[in-house]
Amino acid sequence: QVQLVESGGGSVQAGGSLRLSCAASGYTGGAMAWFRQAPGKELEGVAAIGSLGSTTYADSVKGRFTISRDTAKSTLYLQMNSLKPEDTAMYFCAVRLGNAALLDAAGYNYWGQGTQVTISS
Repeated sequence: QVQLVESGGGSVQAGGSLRLSCAASGYTGGAMAWFRQAPGKELEGVAAIGSLGSTTYADSVKGRFTISRDTAKSTLYLQMNSLKPEDTAMYFCAVRLGNAALLDAAGYNYWGQGTQVTISS
């Protein structure tokens, strides 16, 4: 059983940076991803990394966010720069049994509890 624990969320001003981490215990492979959900909005795929390291990003975060993974530590990261108020959301990490980097939540099997990111203008 995979367990995911996110950390690194917080409150920063627009233009600032945050780095989210997701510690994955019981992880044996598969793609990993970050999703987010703002109040009153649907869950949105933010960034994903495949088993072989390929990455994909939502258009809204391209050039500002970077997803990475430390396989030895079974930890997923999301470096977020040039943050905007519209990035405010609960951020979740997720793992899927497949290898492809998807931004479709339906393709993911395990989820963390989330970490809140709040960006003030």
